[in-house]
Amino acid sequence: MTEMVYGAVPAQGGEPILPKWWRTLDKWSMSCVLILFGIGLLLGLAASPPLASRNGFDPFHYVERQGIFGGAALVAMLLTSMMSPTLVRRLAVLGFIGAFVALALLPVFGTDFGKGAVRWYSLGFASLQPSEFLKPGFVVVAAWLFAASQQINGPPGRLWSFALCMAIVAMLVMQPDFGQASLVLFAWGVMYFVAGAPILLLVGMAGFVVLGGMVAYSSSEHFARRIDGFLNPDVDPTTQLGYATNAIREGGLFGVGVGEGQVKWSLPDAHTDFIIAVAAEEYGLILVMIIIALYASIVVRSLLRLMRERDPFIRLAGTGLACMFGVQAMINMGVAVRLLPAKGMTLPFVSYGGSSLIAGGIALGMLLAFTRTRPQGEFGDILRGRG
Repeated sequence: MTEMVYGAVPAQGGEPILPKWWRTLDKWSMSCVLILFGIGLLLGLAASPPLASRNGFDPFHYVERQGIFGGAALVAMLLTSMMSPTLVRRLAVLGFIGAFVALALLPVFGTDFGKGAVRWYSLGFASLQPSEFLKPGFVVVAAWLFAASQQINGPPGRLWSFALCMAIVAMLVMQPDFGQASLVLFAWGVMYFVAGAPILLLVGMAGFVVLGGMVAYSSSEHFARRIDGFLNPDVDPTTQLGYATNAIREGGLFGVGVGEGQVKWSLPDAHTDFIIAVAAEEYGLILVMIIIALYASIVVRSLLRLMRERDPFIRLAGTGLACMFGVQAMINMGVAVRLLPAKGMTLPFVSYGGSSLIAGGIALGMLLAFTRTRPQGEFGDILRGRG
């Protein structure tokens, strides 16, 4: 009767997408990513002009390209972070299949750009590195398989994910790209640990990795040369590690001054693999510590939010993405200060790059989507029987 007199009450729609996204987003982590990108542009202004002049380009050619690729990466990150975990998983599966096929076809259609490792496709106006896009897709697919294996009568997801991991590692080692292979294996191991792997099995895997390193050392001249250079107590001052070590030493606490650094004139990869050496020389330890704090904030905040997550798929995928992001940054900086052998790995959102920037934006967008606040009780309520 009320509806006949006053009319039907209109159905209340859900909360609009943008306000809901902003309310549930980890704004601190996103702010840290934006600051890292700004620092990357700042360091690019210092590191890339010498390389641009050697290659016959305008002084800020690489900075402009980094701004374009970085803008695309930020757009990809924001769009991905607005997706639901289900949509992220579906798109990640499709992206993983495409990147896996592209990685398998690299020996036929790929190029090494004179660097001795076939890792890229030449597109004319840019290059494409499939392994960068494969990493976030693999993490999500592996997390999905892990979560499915925990269900009653579920598939053998752990075995399938291990088979995929070994296939990817084998293709990366053939390039050779031991750095990316180690990163993929590490991400899988972290997710397996969080999913409840037996300690003895993890110890066995560690032994398998050591054995694989010994085999690689004896069979790969490229790998052996880098290990020998790392173990040699005397650093050749004319090598990339020598230049980087000297630049970090000269920078001190506050740096030699903006634009006054010299390492960018000597290092061919000053704008990519050794960008932290430029930061240390011109801006000193202060900026390096700020960069480390930004990476640590993203990883720690993400893991803390994921600890409250009930969905095993979201928890595993988010953990894998966060740890892989943090370890990649640690490897890049560890190589520059000679704590690790040379890997040829970029510093996420700071180093120059097309594939690495856009793939990093997608990966961070996935992580932000997985760490958004969702209506659920504490994870511990399940253990107390209140789920």
